[in-house]
Amino acid sequence: MSGNFAGPGGPGDTGRAGDPEPPWPWGPGQGHSLPPMPTTPPPAPPDTWRAVAVALLNLTGLGLGYALLRRRLLTAACWVATGVLLLVALPADADGVPGAVLAGYLLVLVLAAAHGAHLGYRTHLARPGRTPLAALLGLVLLAVPAGGTLWYRDAHDEAVQQALVDRLARADRLVAADRTKPYNGARSDFRQALSVYRDIAVRHSGSRAAHQLPDSLHAYYTTVAAPYADQEYCDAIAPLTYLRTVPDHLPKSTLGSLADWPDDRLATSLYECGTQQIAVGDTTNWVSHFGDLMKTFPRSPQAAKVTPAVDAEVSSEEKAIASQACVAVEKLNRLNTGIGELSAAAGDTDGGLARAAARAKRSGDDGAYSCGIEEYRNGDFRSAQKTMTDFIAGHPHHKNRERARKIEIAAEVAQTIPAAGKKLPTTASGGSITVTVKNDSPDDVTVLYTGPVTGSFTLKGCGSCSSYSMYETLLSTFKPCGGGKDYPQRTIQLPPGTTYFVHKPDSGEVTTAGSDTAKLRPGYIYTECAYTTRGIGSGT
Repeated sequence: MSGNFAGPGGPGDTGRAGDPEPPWPWGPGQGHSLPPMPTTPPPAPPDTWRAVAVALLNLTGLGLGYALLRRRLLTAACWVATGVLLLVALPADADGVPGAVLAGYLLVLVLAAAHGAHLGYRTHLARPGRTPLAALLGLVLLAVPAGGTLWYRDAHDEAVQQALVDRLARADRLVAADRTKPYNGARSDFRQALSVYRDIAVRHSGSRAAHQLPDSLHAYYTTVAAPYADQEYCDAIAPLTYLRTVPDHLPKSTLGSLADWPDDRLATSLYECGTQQIAVGDTTNWVSHFGDLMKTFPRSPQAAKVTPAVDAEVSSEEKAIASQACVAVEKLNRLNTGIGELSAAAGDTDGGLARAAARAKRSGDDGAYSCGIEEYRNGDFRSAQKTMTDFIAGHPHHKNRERARKIEIAAEVAQTIPAAGKKLPTTASGGSITVTVKNDSPDDVTVLYTGPVTGSFTLKGCGSCSSYSMYETLLSTFKPCGGGKDYPQRTIQLPPGTTYFVHKPDSGEVTTAGSDTAKLRPGYIYTECAYTTRGIGSGT
């Protein structure tokens, strides 16, 4: 049987029995082209373990999951992220890795793991060929970041410990540098160092620095209280008072025995400083320091010594009256005032302060007489007059009141006639020579006299008399008390010798006292005349 068959070879091509199988219809050279090849390998069957393996390998931070999937750019991105983290984290220091950097890196790992798992679910691995082996490798390699994390944590902890030790050392050096500075100049440094100690004690109590803190605090206390060790007790009060506030800032367990360390030293400083100040009459400060001592440490041995110390100072000034009467009297008066203030501020349970104050007042008042004599002998007649005037007013029944009155008069005379103050007046009175003093002045006149005897009296003004002009007093015929008038007068008896008279008008219009020096001799009768002049230089 024969016929035409249009086979794949083209028209007219006749197939025969036994001929080889004709070529593939779309094979090469048959007038047909191949279909395009796929751009990616065909998807692999879904495999959960493969996805887990890729995720674990990406969690190492090295992008190994992407590498097995032949994703080079993603692998490089993982390396870059890890490199940035290492660049920021190393070398390990006390500040550690910034939180934003760490959070960003963890986010990258999580995203890489999730994305890798998604890709690995339907993608063949390059190697190893078996998925369980890749998963096992991922688990093993997770030890790398885990170990690195543990190492970094240890390195960071060590860096923190060293930073705290260095910080403590800087604070210690700051304190040591202020050893010789006055407290006021070093106070800010002391407070700054204390803030460091507090931070270490409270926030880092288990650190190496905290274990070194007791030694630092002991040095801190001794440095702040250096004036006490140098026996500069007044300068030690402020720093020791400050040290008593330190327990308000630090735990008592940290301070230990240092919590009470300043108390006895402050009590001693208050007492010693107070005794120094009372000796020099610094009333304001010794009262304040003794008062603080008695109120702050009422049962201390130092507080018990305050009253005896005050009493001893009163005794010392009483003895000083014999050599430095005025200075001693001034101190006794200040002691009286200060002891009263101290008693009011701090109390006086046994009455010892009250007794000391009363003795200081009594001795000061009595010593005023000796002070007046001292001033008189030193030529300070104005002060002597005032001192004796006050003494007379305050001691109406004192045994020395009469002589004090004589010294008061003599001191007033000596202010006009200095020669009158060469000798202290006595209490003597009377004499064999008659002296009559008349007042030829319209004003009342007080007559003061001193010499062998001292006294004073007042003459009433002459009603029919008037003041003389300066011109009249210069005439040779000028004779006051010679007009035959009934002049107010007084006769006194004086002993022989030089007597100094001062006529002091009681009128406010006359400002200058008249004076006369009379050398009295037996067998004579003397007359003193007081008058006033007007005009330039008017006076008695």
